[in-house]
Amino acid sequence: MSPRTRLALLLGWLALLAGLLAYVLGTLRVSTDLRSFMPPARTPEQRLLLDEIGEGPGSRLLLLALDGEEPDVLADLSKALVQKIRADQRFVRALNGEGDLGALAEDLLPYRYLLSTTLDSQRLDTATLRDELQQRVQDLGSPAAAWLKPLLASDPTLETLKLAQAWAPPGEPERYADVWFTRDGETALLLAETVAGGFDPAAQRAAQEALSSYFHEAAKETNAKITLSGPGVFTVRINATTSDEASRIGLFDSIGFVALLLLAYRRVTTVLAGALPLLSGGLAGMAALALLFGGAHGITLAFGFTLIGVAQDYPIHLFSHLRRERTPVAVAGLLWPTLATGVASTCIAYLAFFASGVDGLEQLAVFTIVGLATAALTTRFGLAHLLGSQPHDAAQSAWLAALWRWLAKLPRPRWLAPLLAMTAIGAMIWAPGAFWENNLAALTPAPADLVAQDTRLRAELGAPDVRYLLVIEASTADAVLAASEKLEPRLVQLQRDGAIGGYELPSRYLPSAATQRLRQSQLPDAATLRNALASAQQGLPFKPGSFDSFLRDVDAARGLPPLSAERYFASPLGLRLRAQLQARDGHWIGLVNLSGVADREALVRFAAAPDTTARLLDLKHASESLVAAYRTRVLYSLAVASVLLVAVVSMALRRRSRVLRVLLPMAVTTLLILAVLRLCGVSLSLFHLIALVLAAGLGLDYALFFEHVEDDEQEQRLTLHAILVCSASTFFVFLLLALSSLPVLRAIGTTVTLGVAFNFVLALLFTRPRQEIVGAR
Repeated sequence: MSPRTRLALLLGWLALLAGLLAYVLGTLRVSTDLRSFMPPARTPEQRLLLDEIGEGPGSRLLLLALDGEEPDVLADLSKALVQKIRADQRFVRALNGEGDLGALAEDLLPYRYLLSTTLDSQRLDTATLRDELQQRVQDLGSPAAAWLKPLLASDPTLETLKLAQAWAPPGEPERYADVWFTRDGETALLLAETVAGGFDPAAQRAAQEALSSYFHEAAKETNAKITLSGPGVFTVRINATTSDEASRIGLFDSIGFVALLLLAYRRVTTVLAGALPLLSGGLAGMAALALLFGGAHGITLAFGFTLIGVAQDYPIHLFSHLRRERTPVAVAGLLWPTLATGVASTCIAYLAFFASGVDGLEQLAVFTIVGLATAALTTRFGLAHLLGSQPHDAAQSAWLAALWRWLAKLPRPRWLAPLLAMTAIGAMIWAPGAFWENNLAALTPAPADLVAQDTRLRAELGAPDVRYLLVIEASTADAVLAASEKLEPRLVQLQRDGAIGGYELPSRYLPSAATQRLRQSQLPDAATLRNALASAQQGLPFKPGSFDSFLRDVDAARGLPPLSAERYFASPLGLRLRAQLQARDGHWIGLVNLSGVADREALVRFAAAPDTTARLLDLKHASESLVAAYRTRVLYSLAVASVLLVAVVSMALRRRSRVLRVLLPMAVTTLLILAVLRLCGVSLSLFHLIALVLAAGLGLDYALFFEHVEDDEQEQRLTLHAILVCSASTFFVFLLLALSSLPVLRAIGTTVTLGVAFNFVLALLFTRPRQEIVGAR
């Protein structure tokens, strides 16, 4: 091909890449919701688990601590901060011990008499009203007068304040200056509930940045400090750490890869040309995600680019096999059957993840399969035509010839493979600890200092427990609320017995229709209430007509229909109730949040009692069963993929002896990786399985090319050179991942690093040079 033609091909290729890039930038939406990598729910408990992890009230709570100043200063900061948060639409509520008097919408204010528990034990008669009004006279002479005056005319009994107190967290902290403080009186405490779920890093980061901004604006002339904690904080920290480490590893990987190619091939143009198939594979993979899914998770892209790093082997094989007496196109044609077999086998392995049912893994499978196939095809039909006719000939290297001769003399005992396999199996059987990791939290653990801080603040605030829930199921929302009301006396007893620290029922926010009607029936008619109020006012400093709006609200309340869940959902308080009362598959469920669970057995006995209208959900147990069930499904998929892989290799190589030589290193390597991990006390997770598939693909590639070499020492040297460069670059990339502080990256990095080392050595030992077997063919 002439230089002009090669230039035209290069420009056309770059134009195509530019078009793909424009398409990807215009259509691919990148998600940060970590639930994309959660296994699909198979049972109601598992579905509840996934909802609670991402959207439950426990996951959406942010715990705030203010310290570093005098208590009076901190109390003022707390009051200023909570007002800012309540005005921000990114938050459902903010609590600091003060009453949230603006919680009820204007059109729902008359419902306060149906929502409050006052009428369960009192009547709006002269005696009750007299006591309330006398208390208001005292309140007007206190510091509370400023916020009380606007409320007094329409609500002299302060039902809105009683509701705000009832809707406060189950176990309130100590108070100072009307706001929450720790027991030592040195730290002001607040709770903020976000609209976004705890597993949405982008939305959580925006909410937390807003909190910090509000605080620093209010505290700019003080020495106060703010501390945030909660599941959303963990999510943001883990996501940021993952991004930082991935960027740093990517930078070192790029530098190392370029340096390695320059050392191996001595030409900058070779390095630049080798990037084209990788760019093509990456952009094609992202375009496929945009076309099939409309978007992709950020972790999918990060992992995908790591896994598609296998594609760097394709141009390396071409570069290493170039010889002066053959054109690059001829070399590519000779390599293609072996290369295509490896690509097809690896793609089949990743089909197992496409059948997983997990969005993130399905995206990962599509990205990897499309990317690998594109990189291989562009190497064969594009890159080969761009290369010049005077390549660097690695076969002429003296050190490579000496290394090959030394390797050829290594003993290859036939008993080594079964010995290694049996030893590895024995090590796995006798290794300490659990074989599988079923704890979802162990995959992305928060730093120990954050966990300790969260535990301390959660204990001070009485925030809901994130492990235990009581679940109520019924055909209608009102039936759930009625069942919730029946649970309350028994939960009160559990709290008195010390089994739980507190509870939060959906009926706490919205009573059942029957309870609302009962309270409504206790409201006096307009004339009776007016006379009772007039009698109660005698001798008190209130002008006639001061409470006309109160009389109108009570009269309106007498004719109201019961407040429904649907109407409540549309109010400013709706998100609170929606977190605990949900429509699901034709019925309704209610969630009872528990805090301070101290006696699990008492809780189990409570839930097992015949008259209990709820069942206990242990989110930790549900998560472990979810992971175990999903892992079984993935293992079955991998087993099917393994059978297909053997079939593809068998069709390509056709002789059983050749198939055995290619598959044996990969199989023994897999056992050795598992043995080493288990002897080191590592319990295997889903990400170890992903990495094992990648390691197996690398081993298959090495074995196929070692088996491919002809009875020609120069060809054998070229193959050795290619695999040395491939394995060195892959080893370097995944060694960096193995040194990561994040369990997911460390699991993938350690597994693949071991796989590269074992696969390279075993492929040399078990896949013999062709001259030793040529007579047998």
